[in-house]
Amino acid sequence: MDTASQTGIFPKISALVTRHPIAILFAICFLAWAPGLLTFPPLDRDESRFAQATKQMLETGDYVDIRFGDGPRYKKPAGIHWLQAISTEIFNQSPKRDVIWTYRIPSFLGAFAALSLAFWVVRAFAGVETAFYGALALGLTLLVSSEAKLSKTDAVLIASVLGCQGVLLRAYLSDRLPGREAPSLALALLGWFAFSVGVLLKGPIILGVCFMTVVSISWWDHEWKWFKRLHPWYGILLVLVLCLPWGIAIGIESHGLFYEKSLGEDFGRKLIGGEETHGAPPGYYLALVSFSFWPATLLLIPGIWYGIKHRAEPVVRYLVCWAAGNWVLFEAAPTKLPHYILPAYPALAFLGALWLTRPEANESKGETIARRASAVLFGIVAILFALIAGWAPDHFGSGSVWFLYAAGGIGAAVALGATVIAWRSRNPKAIALAALACLILYPTFALGTAPRLEQLWLSPRLNEAVQRHIQPNDPPVIASGYTEPSLVFLLGTHTKLLNGKPAGEEAAKTGGLALIGSDQEPRFQAALQASHASAQALETIDGINYSRGLKMHITLYRVTPGAAP
Repeated sequence: MDTASQTGIFPKISALVTRHPIAILFAICFLAWAPGLLTFPPLDRDESRFAQATKQMLETGDYVDIRFGDGPRYKKPAGIHWLQAISTEIFNQSPKRDVIWTYRIPSFLGAFAALSLAFWVVRAFAGVETAFYGALALGLTLLVSSEAKLSKTDAVLIASVLGCQGVLLRAYLSDRLPGREAPSLALALLGWFAFSVGVLLKGPIILGVCFMTVVSISWWDHEWKWFKRLHPWYGILLVLVLCLPWGIAIGIESHGLFYEKSLGEDFGRKLIGGEETHGAPPGYYLALVSFSFWPATLLLIPGIWYGIKHRAEPVVRYLVCWAAGNWVLFEAAPTKLPHYILPAYPALAFLGALWLTRPEANESKGETIARRASAVLFGIVAILFALIAGWAPDHFGSGSVWFLYAAGGIGAAVALGATVIAWRSRNPKAIALAALACLILYPTFALGTAPRLEQLWLSPRLNEAVQRHIQPNDPPVIASGYTEPSLVFLLGTHTKLLNGKPAGEEAAKTGGLALIGSDQEPRFQAALQASHASAQALETIDGINYSRGLKMHITLYRVTPGAAP
């Protein structure tokens, strides 16, 4: 039995959690994740790239080749596109297939799978309440909550990582703890199946995650034989059976270009330099963790303290190697994005849950300092989130309203209650209040703040302008100066993305609608004039391209081809 039950802390909630842990986890995380799933517009750049590539699979019926617009998109395998295609075929009734939330369903369900698997991983070494707190801490992190409603790979990938790690951990503990049975062949193959899913989602990333864990723990112990308990030869055969068919097919279809692009360019460049301006020095993820791991930051520093103090225990040693090994891996890579570090987060959440429910009542001075430092960090970030919820619409939209400040204030007050409790003692009540703060602040931002950030949602506003003026026989829209993937997703696959002069030359030939950014305007107009074409300005739209951090002034034209001189 866990500490919370033994000491009578939160007895009624503790009993309810013990009886229905998964149902409560799902209910809390559904309330945290669902807001925004249906209402957020397609986001740039990765989400819209993934969704558009899936849409083109559905349009062409080609589920092997991955394309964006007129060119190949050879960066990741096809696994997530297959899942998105299934959900979109089921739920998307629009003939244009431009309803973004249907592409997000696999991520949403993948996050719930990750939640269940997180609980299952912890149950390998701890009781129900520890598993509940570990899974809840992971599920409510800002990073997981965000990835759960984006049409990308990472929510499903973390589920596959947890499936692999759960089996790896059981194999390791069976070699370290007396009386523990090694994973059966069936369970080992389920782990290898999860590994195969990870490969089909994001290529070698899951190999790196598992490799760093296995190498770290084996190096620490100076012993590798426990890995044999995973039935590796059967597992490798299963991975080949599941992954090779598409791997061979895309190699043939692309004449080897997929591997040149995905492994040689995309993956290789990320290892040797900052890809796509996303370079950052080591320490990047350490600087972000107070935000991306929030509200689990309440457990972060005490969990690390617990891991260091109890590192001699096999379970803790494994979790430390899982977290630290992968943290080093991702910090060392020159290319960095906030979500890359996600595979290390479950181990940190589980260490925090072990600290929270540990049986020892006495607290050392070091633990007190760690607990209070985490409490302060949690409280500061909560106040910042609350302020952003009310402040952002005044600077990036139509202006804020009183209820955003009110809801943000209530959320901050609840979070400060959690801060005070966590400052005073190790108490699960602080986690309950932190979860409640999430259930106030996350929906406030998703349903109240985000829809009012009109300046940031350029693509939906441009699409609305096009729909007001488009005529039945118009050719595909031409766009210049603002060419984000979300615009292609909304306007259609055949949208032409061109620089100013080529845009003017193409519009002079075909006529129709053209969206021209102010930086491309002179070259566009010069090309029209040279072709004796004319352009009528229909609307102007101002906004911010948040992917590039630039203010935009875009004019929608109707172009009439000119007669030859």
